[in-house]
Amino acid sequence: MRLSGPQSVSVAMRLVRLRGSFGHGSLEHARACLADVLEGDPEGDPVGNADEADDAVGAQKDSSSSDAGQTVAARSWSRMDEALVTYFAAPRSYTGEDLVEIAAHGSPVVLEHLVRRAMLLGAQLAAPGEFTQRAFLSGRMDLTQAEAVRDLIEAQTLAQARLAASQMGGALSARVQPIKQELLELIALLEAGIDFAEDDLEVAPAEEILRRMDAVAEPLQALAATFRHGRVLHDGLTLAIVGRPNAGKSSLFNALVERDRAIVTPIPGTTRDLISERIALGGIPLELVDTAGLRESTDAVERIGVERSRTALADAALVLLVVDATAGLHAEDRKLLAALEQRAAILVWNKCDLQPEIQSDALPPGMVAIATSALTGQGLADLRAAIVRLATGGAAAEPGMLTTLRHRQTVSDAGQAMADARKAAETDTPHEMVLLDLYRALWALDALTGQTTTDDVLHRIFSSFCIGK
Repeated sequence: MRLSGPQSVSVAMRLVRLRGSFGHGSLEHARACLADVLEGDPEGDPVGNADEADDAVGAQKDSSSSDAGQTVAARSWSRMDEALVTYFAAPRSYTGEDLVEIAAHGSPVVLEHLVRRAMLLGAQLAAPGEFTQRAFLSGRMDLTQAEAVRDLIEAQTLAQARLAASQMGGALSARVQPIKQELLELIALLEAGIDFAEDDLEVAPAEEILRRMDAVAEPLQALAATFRHGRVLHDGLTLAIVGRPNAGKSSLFNALVERDRAIVTPIPGTTRDLISERIALGGIPLELVDTAGLRESTDAVERIGVERSRTALADAALVLLVVDATAGLHAEDRKLLAALEQRAAILVWNKCDLQPEIQSDALPPGMVAIATSALTGQGLADLRAAIVRLATGGAAAEPGMLTTLRHRQTVSDAGQAMADARKAAETDTPHEMVLLDLYRALWALDALTGQTTTDDVLHRIFSSFCIGK
């Protein structure tokens, strides 16, 4: 259980008894102490039993005498469990406040007892993300770092965890800070020009002002370009495996997930419903969807499966079109190729161990073709690499990438403001008007790190956290 706030130590000291000594002075910053979890209160208040505690509180409220606190007889305390108690003094704690963590053995009964007793002593249950929000509000971290805490908790791949840890360390903030500094210097330059306008002094030629604007806009564009890869690492993608019956879709699916997840038989139309499995390729979370073979059928169940396959094909971010290399392209395959011309798709020539000569014509411009054998594993490494390249656009991961729509929107707003400012400067617009656009860019960058973020945005961000973080 974690307690944060100015009264956290006093509340904790009535929930536990430190081994060997007792009292506020026994707690030392960043040092864990062995303690007994108490059933009862050494200061004579009601015991930790919830019913008795409620009765005791009610009796105290009903009493009108000056010594109302004596209406409940002091009860002796007893040991319920043992725990490690760690104290972090403000401002050197996660939240920037006095913070106490009580780590008992994890029994739900003991945990509920501790929580109930803490609330009777004046504590309140934390809202989702409240500890991290307090850390943000106290200046312990900026908003991008706070968001990274949630991302690290929710990470499903090692690459996601690394990215979140990098953001928690301030990688994105460190990338934005030089851009913001250049912008502030440009704003100061134009403001000085306005201040000395009556003296007919030119603080900088027009070419210098445009150069300084480019020094802000270009790194903003480079930062915005990281969103494609960053979002893929953060959110993952859905990949649909489609094709005609008996092309080897389920065998390829099993080979990619590295276990027999889908039933494989020589009978066409074995797969009649969608089968999905989550994997990670190059650190990217992928949901693979094996689909029913696409063909016309009189079987009612198979027709439903085919319809679901077409829906999965439409919804997927990436598509693997599997073709039986021994049979070549069928009319249905050519229709799918035409439909996938503007999609992120890979043509997979499966069963290449049986047909080494692969047909290479009729591919849409830019589509990659990979020869594989789900049976022998031939070409699977090339296929995995091609999937990663297609998902990321060939871009490599880098520190300080944009990972959320909020990130992209704020950087996009700043970039648009800089474009407007440059256009205004090129047409000899008065510097007072140019500054309006420059300040828009500054406010957008401040919103990215949380310096000017509204309460509504903060609520949306922190409400998505789990309780206790």
